[in-house]
Amino acid sequence: MTPGEEKITNAFKQKTWNEIKTSDSWQIFKVMSEFVEGFQKLAKIGPCVTIFGSARTKSTDKYYKMATEIAFKLTQKGYGILTGGGGGIMEAGNKGAKAGGGVSVGLNIELPFEQEANIYIDKDKLLMFDYFFVRKVMFMKYAQGFIVMPGGFGTMDELFEAITLIQTKKIGKFPIILVGEKFWSGMIVWVKETLLQDNKISAEDLDLFTIVDTADDALAEIETFYNKYNLSPNF
Repeated sequence: MTPGEEKITNAFKQKTWNEIKTSDSWQIFKVMSEFVEGFQKLAKIGPCVTIFGSARTKSTDKYYKMATEIAFKLTQKGYGILTGGGGGIMEAGNKGAKAGGGVSVGLNIELPFEQEANIYIDKDKLLMFDYFFVRKVMFMKYAQGFIVMPGGFGTMDELFEAITLIQTKKIGKFPIILVGEKFWSGMIVWVKETLLQDNKISAEDLDLFTIVDTADDALAEIETFYNKYNLSPNF
């Protein structure tokens, strides 16, 4: 590369970097707008329980049916249902909420696949996000409990972030309920035999979540917890 070519290349790199820095600065306003809209809308909705799980779960799957049942029964106890707004388990949760006449909220996100909003979300309670981290803040702040059905990486991400935030006392404790002993048992064995035995977590950290196998047991965990604690935002 000649000195002239090198000078042009460096100038181009500097221009590109300056454009990136400018773009990053303006991006702050988009992030802020998502936080403001989310806080304003969700603060008015009332107590909700979030149902997480795979977007790929079919309507014939037993966990789809169980998520629908759990959501329905929660609405009969006065809770709204908060989901990621997509298909699969998220659709099942909103479907159960709609059937129960309860609040049905969807926090959807722009993705290249798997994430069209389902038809069971209340029309005035569908929020769209560009940023996963903003969306997760909404779940963490306004959910009175997490019902975690079988799912993939996204479900695991949301589950372990909640456990971490409660473990480190960054948010108030709320019930985290894993549904499906067969699905979760392998992970729990690894947590106990690897993380716990290797002193990566404490024994009391295992109390941050519960595993159940039925809709009624999931409901009972929520009810038992809030017989002791007040309903309120988590931070």
